[in-house]
Amino acid sequence: MVEKTLSYTSTLKEYLILTKPGIVTLVLITTLGGMYIGSKGNLEPSLVLWTLLGTGLAAAGSAVINMFFDRDVDTLMERTSSRPLPRGTVNPKSALVFGLFLLGASFLSLYLMVNPIAAVLAMIASFSYVVLYTMLLKRRTPIATEVGGISGALPPVIGYVAGSGTLDMNAFVLFLIMFMWQPPHFWVLALKYRDDYARAGIPTLPVARGVFITKVKTLIYTVSLLPLSIVPYAIGMTGELYFVTALVLSIAYTAYTLKFLFSKKEESMKLFFFSIFYIAVLFSVMVIDLVKT
Repeated sequence: MVEKTLSYTSTLKEYLILTKPGIVTLVLITTLGGMYIGSKGNLEPSLVLWTLLGTGLAAAGSAVINMFFDRDVDTLMERTSSRPLPRGTVNPKSALVFGLFLLGASFLSLYLMVNPIAAVLAMIASFSYVVLYTMLLKRRTPIATEVGGISGALPPVIGYVAGSGTLDMNAFVLFLIMFMWQPPHFWVLALKYRDDYARAGIPTLPVARGVFITKVKTLIYTVSLLPLSIVPYAIGMTGELYFVTALVLSIAYTAYTLKFLFSKKEESMKLFFFSIFYIAVLFSVMVIDLVKT
């Protein structure tokens, strides 16, 4: 595909789109939350800057390379056909070089300015997203969603390691909560775009197993979040405010998903947005209750 001629400003905009800034923003929020918890509220401005920069670069680089490998299927999907590579506004080779540069800058930033553990975790996150999810599994099996959850679950761990300097049980709990939250969050969205994924030949769970099985698995993961969300309180990470909030939110999330299971609706964007609300409030109260303790 021939790269279209664009102005300098327009070209910068197209490259920015390749980095999926919305996703990068969410990554940075969870990273900062993990860092606050790891440092017990004693954040050093320069360390925050380098941690967020390095983690953001890793997320952006991974997104660019993901778009490079998915440019053919993105052309077939209505939701993604307007991205820069399908439209021909960015040369694929240039995009790949850009993505690799961002990953390299991420590793150096975290390794030199934060700590080696954070740098390695960021590269593991990128590897799981680019290689395991995008290149190996996405077009072959619906299990790709669970495996891809590794990358999204690591940002708060990176932040925690940056803030504390160590990997411990607290970091593992943060990872598990994020890991178990992601599949049901994605599957509800995948139900909405089931025809799009089918047209592109991507065997997401709704495409490969159908609506009902997707609803059932969504409920299983949501139910698992209920006891898991209480663990931070059980191990002394947080206090009673978090415990009550996590309990109420998780019960509500489970009830909402159960209602969706038995409804005739094949999609529910309200449940999708509630899942975002759930994880945002959960981490916010975790940080707030850390201050209280």
